[in-house]
Parts: sequence; structure tokens; C-alpha cells
Amino acid sequence: MLGQAPGEGPSASEVWRDAVARAGGNDANEEPWVPDETWIAEPMPEVDSPRSRPTARRAGDRGAQPRDLVGKDGVPSPGGRRRNVPRPVVDELTAVAGPGRGDKLAARIADATYAYERERYQDARRVLRAIVDEVPGSAAVRELYGLVLYRTGQWTQAVAQLEAYRQLSGSLDQHPVLADCYRALRRYDRAGAVWDELKAASPSGDLVAEGRIVAAGCSADQGDLAGAIAVLERAGRRVSHPQDRHLRQWYALADLHERAGDLPRARELFMRIAAVDPDAFDVRQRIRALR
Repeated sequence: MLGQAPGEGPSASEVWRDAVARAGGNDANEEPWVPDETWIAEPMPEVDSPRSRPTARRAGDRGAQPRDLVGKDGVPSPGGRRRNVPRPVVDELTAVAGPGRGDKLAARIADATYAYERERYQDARRVLRAIVDEVPGSAAVRELYGLVLYRTGQWTQAVAQLEAYRQLSGSLDQHPVLADCYRALRRYDRAGAVWDELKAASPSGDLVAEGRIVAAGCSADQGDLAGAIAVLERAGRRVSHPQDRHLRQWYALADLHERAGDLPRARELFMRIAAVDPDAFDVRQRIRALR
């Protein structure tokens, strides 16, 4: 596995990821869980310029998820359950914060996870802001904090956290989100470099699909619609058993064709998506608009 030396066991991040992926199998009688602290609303931070939330991933954005906190298919762990943070994660936190602090920090991370899953990003941001200062060497903390900042439009800060996560973990899991942050900042060279790294490593199909959508968005942002279409064209071919990543790429490609004036091709792709899932994205409205 990338970022893991030969002969090493799974990282704390991977153990956490697997544990939460199994969260759906918890005992149904398990007591409800709520955060350890009371949350107080704070003002929304200003979104970084030059643009607001990126649009390249808009159609297929299922919500950036911390890979350590969700199952393999990106489905959030069940809410309202007590989080049992895996021992290796607690050990990682203890190693960087010292004895006696690992368990307490793990509980705080569980609070932040609870908030993130409920889209209470400001609550999660407030909790994580203090933790990351205390344990800057924790990949799990950097990852979740980076995603929270991404969801609140703090692109520059999100880049700092996700770059730290990449360095600490050696993982490509959040490369599409990192590239999208660079795109939002119009740092297209950096977004392209992240995409090249992701493409060369060829990890999961879902990750490559998300990265490809962002890469196409970078070209489109710079006025190169033909180049953007070229990035996604291979992904536009028909498949016998379409998955969610295929629908997301087809949608992005259809949108680009419509913007380029190729309405028949755009209509064909939107209708293909609707044939698989009539409720996907806003395909019904897009099809009606092209009639």
C-alpha cells in the first residue's frame, strides 16, 4: 500500500478506516451517543477569494468524506452511535501528545466527526482547530480538519492541512479534494500536478474519477472547453453496469458539451444518466432545458 514500507502493518489511519467501515454492524441496543461538550454557534468565516465553492465537482459531489471515518463506498458511519476509536489511533495520538492525552484527544475527534457527519462544520472546525495545534503530527486530525475547511470554503487553510495529511500518511485518498482547493484558488499548475500524481498511481476508480472531473474543470475554467472534454471523453463511453462514478463523469461531460454548443451529445449523456437513475443530480431539468 502506498505510504507503507514493506513489512509494516496497517497504519493507524487504515485501522480507523476499517473500524468505522464496520460501524454498521454495531449492536442495535448500543446506547445513543452525543458530543462531550455543548456546541455554541459562531460566525461563519469568510470564504477565500478568488472564487466561492468550486464547481467542477458540483454535479457528482457526494460530500468530501474523511476516508478514515467512512466505509469503502464513502457512506458515513451511522450517526447517534458511540464512537469506539481504534487503539492504534489512540496510540498515534498518545505518541505525539504524550501519555494520558491519547484517550481524551480521541474523544474530541469523535465529537468533531459527529459534527462533520451532520454538516455542522463550524462546530467541527472549532474542535479540530485546537487539536491540530496540539498534535500536528496526527494524519487523521489533519485529514478531517482539512475536509472541514474545504466544506467551509477556506481553500488556503484546507490546502495546508491536506498537504500535511499527504506528507504524514503518504496517501492519495484526498487528492481530488486537494486539487479542487488549488483550482478554487486558481493555482491550476498545482491542481494539475496533484492530478498527474493521482493519475500515475492509478488508485481506486472512484478516486481517479473525482480527480478527472477536477482536472476537466481546471481546463474549462481557463477557457479550454475542448481540452476539458478531452480529459473526460474516455470516461464518457457506455458501460454495461454503470456505477456512481460513471454517472458523475457523464454528467460533467454532458455539462461541458452543452457549454461548448454540442447539444445533441449533451442530451444523449443526460438521457443516459436518467436511464440509469432518473433522480440523479438535476438530469430531468437539464433534459427538459435541451428539448
